[in-house]
Amino acid sequence: MKASRIAAATVVAGSAVLALSAPAFAHVSVQPEGTAAKGGYAVVDFKVPNERDDASTTKIEVNLPADHPLASVMPQPIPGWKIAVTKSKLAKPLTMHGEKIDEAVTKVTWTADGKGIEPGYFQKFPLSLGALPEDADQLVFKAIQTYSNKEVVRWIEVPQEGQDEPENPAPVLELSAATDDHHGSASAAGADDKTDKTDKTEKTAAAEHSDSGTDTTARVLGVAGIVIGVAGVAYGIFAGRRRTTA
Repeated sequence: MKASRIAAATVVAGSAVLALSAPAFAHVSVQPEGTAAKGGYAVVDFKVPNERDDASTTKIEVNLPADHPLASVMPQPIPGWKIAVTKSKLAKPLTMHGEKIDEAVTKVTWTADGKGIEPGYFQKFPLSLGALPEDADQLVFKAIQTYSNKEVVRWIEVPQEGQDEPENPAPVLELSAATDDHHGSASAAGADDKTDKTDKTEKTAAAEHSDSGTDTTARVLGVAGIVIGVAGVAYGIFAGRRRTTA
């Protein structure tokens, strides 16, 4: 009896270890190429794995966040996929580069015109996004994955901090702190302009000083020449008078 109990406990323990060590299923996710800073622009990749052994992924829909609409959304062409961009009217218009925008992209759909994502493979779907909101730490994109066998998987559950990851989590893009690259570049440009102006001022002053020195020298030489000339004439007159008297 003791031996059987020990064996049973061993099996249960082994099963628990296997369950804990089993890898989590892959899901649709989003990652930036580089950084996704608040207030800036970024290229992000939606990574879509195929989780089925007997079907291919033939369609993926990504819904953009309605609470933080993005004025600029541009997909990158992907061989073997057709892309449809859906725009909708905004309840609150956006202002971008001084212009009001009353509609924005709310969904991007990729549909395979070939084999799609076959079992054992994944595909990246890039999007250029901007300007990213300055008043949010993350953006949630709800995605819908369709297989060739008509199965639909909805990656729309929003992960909650402090809770376990949901079964079908929505892709979440984490936003980094706003950078001052643009302002820094402007400051650097201003500093360069100031340096150039200072150099030009110094060069102008040096040139003016050089010209002033040259003018002074010329004047001194001119006066000296006149004095020497007058002295020569006076000497000539005096010498002539002496010869006449003699």
